[in-house]
Amino acid sequence: MNDLNIDIVERETKVILPEKLVFGKIYTDHIFEVDYDEELGGWYNPTIKNFENINLSPAAMVFHYGQSIFEGLKAYKQDNGRVALFRPEKNVERLNRSAKRMCIPEIDPDFVLKAMLELVRIDKDWIPTRPGHSLYIRPVMFASEPLLGVRSAVNFKLIIMLSPVGPYYPEGFKPVPIYATDKYARAVRKGIGEAKTAGNYAASLMGQHEAKKEGYSQVLWLDAIEQKYLEEVGAMNIFVRFKNEVTTPMLTGSILPGITRMSVLQILKDWGYNTTERMISLQEVIDAYKTGDLIEMFGTGTAAVISSVSKLKFNDQLLQFSETEAGELGTKLYEELAGIQYGRVEDKHNWMTYID
Repeated sequence: MNDLNIDIVERETKVILPEKLVFGKIYTDHIFEVDYDEELGGWYNPTIKNFENINLSPAAMVFHYGQSIFEGLKAYKQDNGRVALFRPEKNVERLNRSAKRMCIPEIDPDFVLKAMLELVRIDKDWIPTRPGHSLYIRPVMFASEPLLGVRSAVNFKLIIMLSPVGPYYPEGFKPVPIYATDKYARAVRKGIGEAKTAGNYAASLMGQHEAKKEGYSQVLWLDAIEQKYLEEVGAMNIFVRFKNEVTTPMLTGSILPGITRMSVLQILKDWGYNTTERMISLQEVIDAYKTGDLIEMFGTGTAAVISSVSKLKFNDQLLQFSETEAGELGTKLYEELAGIQYGRVEDKHNWMTYID
């Protein structure tokens, strides 16, 4: 697997990006693909080829037993024209952690990063340059062995695809309403909540569907045991800014350890905020709102970067912030992170990886 075999059909590529990019619906010309066979001794035949459908048996174990993990990160066309990825090595680390938890063979991180950078280099003309736009990178690893039997597969496939995207929220950087529920649970400690696996997202769909019907953008999930502690919001981690503290739920094993979460914690420490990771009960948040000690709430994630909360509903409780203006700290963090990603703010921690 030392040599990357690039299989590209010679053709004239004409990149035409629509005026309005819907997140995750358009794909670039090429994908990376590599297979795993336990009997052959591991990963083999790494290829970059034209984007096309994959050929899988209906008995492929991923369809029946859910052995599937993925990652999400972005490449940016910076203001000086350079192409850069935000902390890709951390996504690769998390991919392997998820793989280990889901009984999927790990893969050499340097090799995955090399493949990712090469794929972005080949399709870099697909990176949109409009404000808030980027190239979304989606690695996905899954069981391809055809077998109807409950055990870990012996054949797997890793694919990396690219998608030019606009802002996650088309309305722009505005606060979003979130909906807390104790009707469903997303994940349980000691389960697979900390792995970026497909089943976690399937478990969240009903709650998300009901939140949408109520007019809310995301679900604030509570812990599955006591259903009283904040965990995460949809595809984001959650932060709470109290009067004297900025805190986020501690990683208990049921919460995805976000790359943006990690970065925000570092930035807040750099700025001198009293930052903590701890258990936060929903009742604590409600009580702080009533006393005026709750300043703002925001989510962090690759897709949206920062999402300020406009209001939070739980049963008959409604916590209202601003419907039109994002929170002060959320806005400041968004500008800092976006500034680093697009090359407008100094990258003090060397978070950006360049393809040239």
